Amino acid sequence: MKEENINALDEINKGACMGMDAIKYTLEKVEDDKLKKELEKEYQNYQDISEKITAIYPDYDNDSPHETNIMNKAMTWYGINMKTLVDQSNSKIAELILQGVNMGIIEGKKILNNKNIDDNVTDIVNEYVTMQEKSVENLKKFL
Repeated sequence: MKEENINALDEINKGACMGMDAIKYTLEKVEDDKLKKELEKEYQNYQDISEKITAIYPDYDNDSPHETNIMNKAMTWYGINMKTLVDQSNSKIAELILQGVNMGIIEGKKILNNKNIDDNVTDIVNEYVTMQEKSVENLKKFL
């Protein structure tokens, strides 16, 4: 069970880091203040989740929670830049972020459905999924 908790925390932390990276790379392209504020709020939500994971991680492992590696960061940056080369509209940016958010929801639901994890880890995963689901609703306005 300890290993399942570590794996769940690592996966959610990697998802949060990926979300922060994607937002950081797209924010410089956003001109609309409303979308910029929404993305900044989303960034803070990911950061909060990551901090909660970091706080409980020592209960399960002496190491630090896994983050996205440099290759994934580079691929995210490259993908965002290529997909916004011609179209930097609010709709395109919201679409790109929503694609990542949907992957995060799927990963979180898989963890909740297939893992035997402690209640405090379950709470963080649930918070992550709920945050992502709210993000979908908030970003739909920009499509």
